[in-house]
Order: sequence, then C-alpha cells, then structure tokens
Amino acid sequence: MNVKTSKAKKQVNLDNQAINLLSKEELGKKVEVVEKELKSYTWRELETNGKFAKNDKLSFITDDMLIVGCDVGSETHYIRAIDVRGREVSRGAFEFSNTEEGFENARTWMLILAAENGKKQIVLGLEPTGHYWFALAAWMISNGISVVQVNPYAVKQSKEIEDNSQRKDDRKNPKLIANLVKDGNYGMPYLPEKIYADMRRLSMFRDQLTEDRIRNINRLHRELKIYFPEYMDAFGKIDGAFTLEVLKVSAIPTDIVALGTDGLRNIWHNAKLRGRGYSRAHEIVSCAEKSVGLTDGIDAGCEAMKWYAGQILKLDVQLAAIESTLHKKCREIPYAENILAINGVGENILSGILAEMGDISRFDDVKEIQKLSGMGLVACSSGKHKGQTKISHRGRKRLRYWLFQAAKSAVSHADEFKQLHEYYTTRADNPLKKMQLLIVIACKILRIVYTILKTGTTYDRQKMLKDIKRPVSSQAA
Repeated sequence: MNVKTSKAKKQVNLDNQAINLLSKEELGKKVEVVEKELKSYTWRELETNGKFAKNDKLSFITDDMLIVGCDVGSETHYIRAIDVRGREVSRGAFEFSNTEEGFENARTWMLILAAENGKKQIVLGLEPTGHYWFALAAWMISNGISVVQVNPYAVKQSKEIEDNSQRKDDRKNPKLIANLVKDGNYGMPYLPEKIYADMRRLSMFRDQLTEDRIRNINRLHRELKIYFPEYMDAFGKIDGAFTLEVLKVSAIPTDIVALGTDGLRNIWHNAKLRGRGYSRAHEIVSCAEKSVGLTDGIDAGCEAMKWYAGQILKLDVQLAAIESTLHKKCREIPYAENILAINGVGENILSGILAEMGDISRFDDVKEIQKLSGMGLVACSSGKHKGQTKISHRGRKRLRYWLFQAAKSAVSHADEFKQLHEYYTTRADNPLKKMQLLIVIACKILRIVYTILKTGTTYDRQKMLKDIKRPVSSQAA
C-alpha cells in the first residue's frame, strides 16, 4: 500500500514538473514577444507635436500597458504594478538596488508581469527625488520602457485615498504613484542633453562656487570685526583686489603699522595691481594705528583671515574660467546672440536662463515656461471671497532667479524698460508696486526670449513698447 502511494506521489510530482516546465517555456516566449515590442516614449515624441494636454495623457495610457509605480531612494528603489483599471497585478512591492544588476532585475520583473497579464507596453512612473532618479530614468528609457514623473505634492495629497490612512512609506508610495499615472496626472521628465546638459551643470557649479565665495566673505567679515573693527573705513570694499592682497599677508593692525605705507604699496605692486587703490595706503595705516581690536588669539585670527582671503581669490579665478566656458556655450545656441541686444541682459544672465530652461523645442507656449519658473499666477477665490493673485513659486527656482535678475538689470539699463517701469507704476488704473512690476517685466523678458529662440527674429524695442496704452489725444497729436 505504501509502495503504491509513493509511486502515485512521484507520478503527480513528475506531471507537475512537466506542466511547470511547459508553462515556463510558454512564459519565456511571451516575455520575448513583449521585449521585442517594447518602445519607450520621451518628451520628444509626445511634447514636440503639439500640446500634450490631460486628454492626451489619458489616451497615452492604453489597455495593453502595464503601469508601474516607483518610489525612488538613494540606494534602494521599490516598484509595484497595476493595470489600466487600477487593479494591482504585482504581489506586493519589488525591491531593487541602484545598480545595473538591480535595474536588470526590475526590468525582468516588469517583463514577466506584462507577459502574464497580456500587456505589450510598460510605463514607469516615478516621484522625482533630488538627483537619485536620473540614472534610473535614463537606463529604463534606453531599454524600451517609457518613464513619466508625478508631482511629489500630488503623492502626498493622495496618500489617504488608497487605504484611508495617513501612512506614507516606501512600499505604499509606488501604488499611489501608479494610480496617479493611470489617471493622467503626470508629466514627461526632461534630462538636458548635449550642450544644454553642459550648460545646466556649469550653471549649477557657478552657483555653488558663488555661495562658497559669499560664505568665506561673511566669515572674513566676522574675523575683521573682532581684530580690526575699523576695517570698513580702512579698506572700503572687503572683496576688492587691493584688500585681498593685503589680507593674504596680514590683517592684524600691528602688522599693517609695521608694513607702513610703502610696504602696502609694494604688496600691490608685486601683485601687478593698477588703479586708485594706491592712494588708500596712508588711510589704511592710520586706521590700523587707532584700532581697538582684540589682541588675544590674534595669531589664530590672522591665520584664519589669510586662509579666507586666499580662498576668495582662488574662487574668483575658478568662477572666471567657468563663466568664460558658459558664455561660449551660450553663444552656440541658435539666435542667442539676438537676445543680447537687450540692454541689461548680458551673457551671465542669459546663460543662466538658457541653462535652466533647456531645449526650447519642448515648449508649445511661453506660459509653459512661465509655469516651470514658478511665475504662473494663482488665486484662491470662492463665492463672494476673491483671493489675492500671486505667483505660485512652484518650479525651477534658479530659472525664476535669473529671470528676476534680468528684470532688475533691464529696468536699470534699457530705456524702453524704464518707460515700461514708469507706465506700470504711474498708470491711473491699477498701478503696480515694485515687486509686482519686476515680475511683470520678468515675464515680458521671458516672452521676448521665447519668441526670439523660436522664430529667430531680432529684438525690436518699439514693438516691445506696444504694451503701453497711451491716451487717444496724445496719439492723435
């Protein structure tokens, strides 16, 4: 009896193995079919052929598409998959590492799910978390999987829809992200390419070095306030070339007195400086003689000031080299030269704008760039309550910063923008305040930049001034 039972069990196991082997072969063939038909879509295919609106986003998500949500981490990512109806087809979250092996495992996992559920295409939705998603998105797109991104704020707001719970973690987030993609609440990611990638990185590096320079200047101010409180009367501009050359040697009042007027002039002469700074040598020595700065800890303070001064000078050299490279790349972009015809918009400002904006061909309307910069107008109104209109401040803050700098510079240097300034601040109907005016001017400059880059037209000052609505009597005169 036992022998017969064991034989029966062995036969059943052999049959199950044959069935499993057959199903694995069939599944492997289905996976190969899906892998051959995979095609990744980027902003070039979807956003350059007209506006990619909400209806277009919904139409892009088809019935034969597997929707995968990904929660991005610094070292580990989590994904879950649903169909177009929102039904989960994965068995919980799949964890993979931020390596090529991890990416391969995730792709294989998605292909098997797509084959098992009769799907032909795969779209991966992710929440852009800092810079951790760059490598993942680029790898998936190059391997046939479309990548879209959802707004982190939308993920946060939708966390209670899933399970009526405020809980938000790495295993729950992927399904929230996938559902947002299913409902068309996503955008196409943009990673700068070629010259735009170089400009974006150079611009960010320039900003970082500028921040380091400001930090060192502030620390230098602190040391001088302690050991040489009269430094502003003596030196004037703390980060000027004449001042920094002296600080490299010593900023201690007793040392400056010992150097004397001729000693200071020799320092500047050896540094090959030219200008009116030589005339301040006597004043610097006089302030040092009357200084009330501390004398305790003076050796350590002197070393600190020398180091800060040296760092500032090094950063000046590095910044000059980076800006020179950035300006050259800026002029390589078609029609960028035409924008420089605007007085006040120089190479520094224009390179910052173009680096943050990226390829102009991905925009169908200037309002898209305005929204990207966080300068889109928003207002909360309901019933009889009419809320105050203000800018959203959501988007690329560096783009907003450079547009704001362009507005301030243009108002200061360009006559046509001075006229706009006078018109908007003095008009009888709804005169603008200073900050409102600068935002209006920034948006105006953005429209000019967009038009020039799109059409290749030249800058026309008179055409720009058509915004000014003059009285009929003055027009007739």
